[in-house]
Amino acid sequence: MSGHSKWSSIKHQKGVTDARRGQLFTKLTREIIVAVRQGGSNPESNFRLRLAVQRARDNNMPLENIERAVKRGSGELEGTTLVEMTLEGYGPGGAAILVQALSDNRNRTLQDVRNVFTRHGSSLGESGCVAWIFESRGLIAVPINDLDPEELALQAIDAGAEDVKVENNYVEIYTKPEELEMVRKALEKQELSIVSAELSMVPKTIVELEEKPALQTLKLLDKLEELDEVQHVSSNADFFDSILEKYRSGA
Repeated sequence: MSGHSKWSSIKHQKGVTDARRGQLFTKLTREIIVAVRQGGSNPESNFRLRLAVQRARDNNMPLENIERAVKRGSGELEGTTLVEMTLEGYGPGGAAILVQALSDNRNRTLQDVRNVFTRHGSSLGESGCVAWIFESRGLIAVPINDLDPEELALQAIDAGAEDVKVENNYVEIYTKPEELEMVRKALEKQELSIVSAELSMVPKTIVELEEKPALQTLKLLDKLEELDEVQHVSSNADFFDSILEKYRSGA
């Protein structure tokens, strides 16, 4: 949609600052640990681990950090017990928000997330209140740069993509969860630059927000992602690009 951006697109463009890279590595480490505990330390037979390791590599996480995380997950090194949590709520203006966390203290994480919601004029809801709005899909982001977006889209479809959308300077490529790796490898063979490739909770419906609730929602989403235990934040909010510029400028 021209002149609009979804939260998934905004995250591609935000990038990772040096100050937050350490926090990102912590989140990636937790994902690897849980993946190993669930499916074993062999990435060949553990789909979730393969995705977690690939995402760590995409974000330039050192190999020794990855190997240490795998050993913690397998029990070779001591590690904390992590619990997966999914929290749901509504942002200003009624946008649905889904928070996925990995925590060693469920009550603390719940309170931290609740506090962020409350401080930004929002509220947590009951389990299942917004989860039905989202579906798990593979999401690959490819920067357009000087490429032809239509040609890029055709390449993605030929590679097995279910859907393709042009969002500002990126082509978002959607796949079935189990076909994410296959499509990524096919795109890499075509020497396309891939910014990110991960399983994502994608909204089935979008809510357009006016300026005031949009700015409040952007602040809320950013603050949720800053929490150490929060792995992913998904929303069905849609923002006018003019509002994004205002938010980025601190107006």
